[in-house]
Amino acid sequence: MANAKLAPAPLPRLFDTATPPGGYTWWYADGLSKDGDFGFTVIAFVGSVFSPYYAWSGRGDPYNHCAVNVALYGRSRSRWAMTERGRGDLQADDSSLRIGPSSLHWDGTRLTIDIAEYGMPVPLPVRGQIRITPRALNTQVFQLDSAGAHSWQPVAPSADVEVDFSAPGLRWRGDAYFDTNRGQSPIEDAFRYWDWSRVQAADGRTAILYNTVERSGTERGLALMFAPDGSWQTFDPPPKATLSPTPIFRIKRTTRAGNGTFVRLGRTLEDSPFYSRSIIESDLLGPRAAGVHESFDGDRLAMGQVKLMLPFRMPRRPLNK
Repeated sequence: MANAKLAPAPLPRLFDTATPPGGYTWWYADGLSKDGDFGFTVIAFVGSVFSPYYAWSGRGDPYNHCAVNVALYGRSRSRWAMTERGRGDLQADDSSLRIGPSSLHWDGTRLTIDIAEYGMPVPLPVRGQIRITPRALNTQVFQLDSAGAHSWQPVAPSADVEVDFSAPGLRWRGDAYFDTNRGQSPIEDAFRYWDWSRVQAADGRTAILYNTVERSGTERGLALMFAPDGSWQTFDPPPKATLSPTPIFRIKRTTRAGNGTFVRLGRTLEDSPFYSRSIIESDLLGPRAAGVHESFDGDRLAMGQVKLMLPFRMPRRPLNK
């Protein structure tokens, strides 16, 4: 390993929404329950990268295309919601972000996410609160492309989480993760493909793999190991490994494993025409540990017919609705 870094000071402007025309900013959190039965993801978008409305508008005003995507995973109580809203439904300052009726707030030690949405395609209510307490913070930003136009910051590589929802009725605790991405151009214009995964060990260490294929064909990879105190090191990633594609839309899933490294696909959480999210098990950190894996197919997202499908899952609502 190399490039050890100390964890820097706390975040001064977590919800800086400075986003250029054509660009995007998002804040992503996920978590898994201790028993592995439940999980969630929340993504708050300014300049919603997956929005057909943003694409059809010419992407001139990212602040007019915002959304909070929430997905709750459970054996019998899963919900998914993503309603796009305009600039009149966006409020932000250094420590808070509100998009429509949902919000994220950072008090210096804890991220509180309040959700008040309706699911799609069945409009069931999705209401509750997620409280994420980072074990350490990271302000290092990592470049994802050769031009330096797309970046990623794993704000809290490991965290504790409390999930409390009234609709559906859910209450659990577990391990969580929180990051943010920024870009100056449409994501499908920059990348043909990427995969990302994070695995968290019982001792608090977190391993993160981020692999991208740019439109030029250039491949880039990050392999990072975060200690419980937030310090990090790069490490030599294992060779590429091909996982089975998703069962419905056949999205390819790759990662890195081999040279004695084990990885196993578990439950597929999201199987969309251009994006997948799955639970994985890996021994990157020694003992086998659970984590989250995602794959993104930029070629699929760029297809016109895919954009025509998205409004059925991602409606756009007028001001304050």
